[in-house]
Amino acid sequence: MKTLVIEDSASSLAILCHQIERIGIQAIPAAGGMAGIELFLAERPDLILLDIVLPDIDGFEVARSIRQLERPGDWTPIIFLTALNNDEDLEKGIAAGGDDYLYKPASEIVLSAKIRAMQRILQMRQSLLVATRKLDSANQELRRLTSLDGLTGIANRRHFDEILDREWRRTMRQGGELSILMCDIDYFKKYNDHYGHQDGDECLRLVAQALNEAMERGGDLLARYGGEEFIAALPDTSPGGALFIAERMRRAVADLKLPHAGSPCGHITASFGIASTLPAADGSARALVGSADRALYQAKLEGKNRVCRAVSLETPVA
Repeated sequence: MKTLVIEDSASSLAILCHQIERIGIQAIPAAGGMAGIELFLAERPDLILLDIVLPDIDGFEVARSIRQLERPGDWTPIIFLTALNNDEDLEKGIAAGGDDYLYKPASEIVLSAKIRAMQRILQMRQSLLVATRKLDSANQELRRLTSLDGLTGIANRRHFDEILDREWRRTMRQGGELSILMCDIDYFKKYNDHYGHQDGDECLRLVAQALNEAMERGGDLLARYGGEEFIAALPDTSPGGALFIAERMRRAVADLKLPHAGSPCGHITASFGIASTLPAADGSARALVGSADRALYQAKLEGKNRVCRAVSLETPVA
């Protein structure tokens, strides 16, 4: 522990530093207010003993300066040294940033007791800061985990809905198009029935990975929407851009070449529906998702393993 002692009397400064070092604490002497401020910046002490009456600037001003110079989240206890004992000076010292008073001449016993008390407060504060950081880290990890789908590791539906609402409002303010892409694995029930649920889960993980890798932009979000269905939000994306991404995703799934005895293709494929709009106050993100869902249904009706595009929020077409 380091203690900065700011005292203009050479004899008092020497006595205080000697008493502090007898306690086993390093003493840093400063013979004036400005010297004390400079040493505070250079040494970053754990405790400050500060005389009120100094030759250059008074202790109140030194305390205010030190509080302004502290780094965010830091706190250095300041104990004022004073021969003054009126209530106004006590109140003024606390208002300036002081934490305690020690009347001069200070006995070694009282000085030691004050320093030990401040040490305990510093230790408790440090323990509280460590616990707070651990709690913040745990909360961040909890938020991360609750936003992910436990099977595939991509975003879950709840997180997707939150992000979509935010993107809808942002795009409505700033202008631009917003596209939604929906994907469904073809003949997935037959896959589960034939290969079993463990292989079905592995299929979902591999498809999710392939879809995610096919999305190149950081602002796009892929989520598992339920069962074998996936959904993606594509901010600032035109219908043509959404069609390009969907086709790339469709090929990525087909390129996995996962055997599927129940599919006419002989391997896993997926169908896609896309919808785009210019977000406005008279529309809604839910309507956009609904349009993409109907386009996906159209892709299923037309033979699967294809992309269908909704030309409006009402009517899907191939």
